[in-house]
Amino acid sequence: MKSAEEDVLGCGIEKLTSGASSCSDYTIIDVVNNLGNTLKRFDEDCNLLGSAGRSDQACSACLKRWKEIVRSSNNGMDLSKAEAEVCSFAVLVTMTSSRIGNKNWIQALYECLGDQDLSIGIWILAGGLAGSTVIILVITWFLCKKRIKERLSAGGEIRDVPNDSQSEETSCLKIPMKEVYSATDNFNASNFIGQGVAGKVYKGKLSNGEHVAVKHIIKDGYVDTFIREVRSLSHVRHPNLVALLGYCEDKEECFLVYELCHNGNLSEWLFGKDNILTWIQRLKVALDSAKGVWFLHTYSEGCIVHRDIKPTNILINAKFQAKLSDFGLSKVMDLGQSYVSSEVRGTFGYVDPEYRKNHRVNASGDVYSFGMVLLQLLSGRRVINLNLNTPMPLTKMARLLTAGGNIEEFADPKLNSKYSMEAFNHVFKLALSCTGPKQQRPSMEQVVLELEKALEISMQFSSLRIERKKTFLY
Repeated sequence: MKSAEEDVLGCGIEKLTSGASSCSDYTIIDVVNNLGNTLKRFDEDCNLLGSAGRSDQACSACLKRWKEIVRSSNNGMDLSKAEAEVCSFAVLVTMTSSRIGNKNWIQALYECLGDQDLSIGIWILAGGLAGSTVIILVITWFLCKKRIKERLSAGGEIRDVPNDSQSEETSCLKIPMKEVYSATDNFNASNFIGQGVAGKVYKGKLSNGEHVAVKHIIKDGYVDTFIREVRSLSHVRHPNLVALLGYCEDKEECFLVYELCHNGNLSEWLFGKDNILTWIQRLKVALDSAKGVWFLHTYSEGCIVHRDIKPTNILINAKFQAKLSDFGLSKVMDLGQSYVSSEVRGTFGYVDPEYRKNHRVNASGDVYSFGMVLLQLLSGRRVINLNLNTPMPLTKMARLLTAGGNIEEFADPKLNSKYSMEAFNHVFKLALSCTGPKQQRPSMEQVVLELEKALEISMQFSSLRIERKKTFLY
């Protein structure tokens, strides 16, 4: 494609295989499974082009089915026109890939569809056609220039909006660059609070007095994180999700401005030498986090899969309320979808083994990751113990204890045995079910109910201990 058009990479086409579009990660088998008979009828009607050349009758039949595909690609989904066309072109990929050697048929097909103001100058990007996991895209320069550029500028930037207004597509403000630099004291090293894959995070204070955390994203390679969080998730609000308050950008860098959680992240509390979480605090953090994930999975506009649930992405505010953060890898599944296909993303040790095998993103992957977090809350251990001669995953260590071992050995020594063994066993079994086979995993609603039960048991246990202590003193 680049040989035919000098700046083909200037319109954001590279985003098409990295999750910027709801259809961008589809494989051939996904299209076949999703469309079924609709695709089969399209294939049969357009097959006439191969033998009859470009007769009006053959083209008319093919065109009728094509319009049906275009309509269905936006059925029940809030897609932009560009995304709807990308979805429909994913269907053409599936069609043409099976006839990649039949140049006459392909030319006849696109000449026929080209009459529909699609102005199709075709380049076919093909390779590894036999592998169902290989993403194959057919895209046009006209589509890229005229449609996708409406959504992304040359650097993948979001269209500008007035500084003091809200974007039509987001519920967060575009904050002036000057305000961000002033809030962080020009990103002074003393305000540095963390480092993520996409960039550094600094604490700051806006001119209105609000304390914030500012994620500094260098655009090269991580603009997708910026686009996904601002465009897709800025309107999502829940007490157990870190709120995105605003954003700003220029040609080289961009910033995401969040509410500040003064007590850092769960990882610091679990593995910091000076930090100790009580059993009750651990249960409350787990319950808060589970409620956040449950909300994402049952969101009214489609299931939001976080894809990177881990202790560093669970923040704790001044009131010691836990909030899920960092939606840079999230995927949104349309209503009725059971999964979306994507390259494997996430953090080593927390990624669902089934997702690693089939590349299918769904809610059960988050349940697995959350189960790993539960095991860490129970044990205070890393996901993989590298101190052993043979490194052992935390899940394996837990399951070995269920086969005749003493489950109390799994408890974090920092708990100092100050917990309800009944509640501990309850959460231990819940964590194992979350990290078990996909079919046996609970939903996040069930996880929330089980954690509430464990917290209730623990509160009763704590009250009983206090009463016994008072009795002993008297």
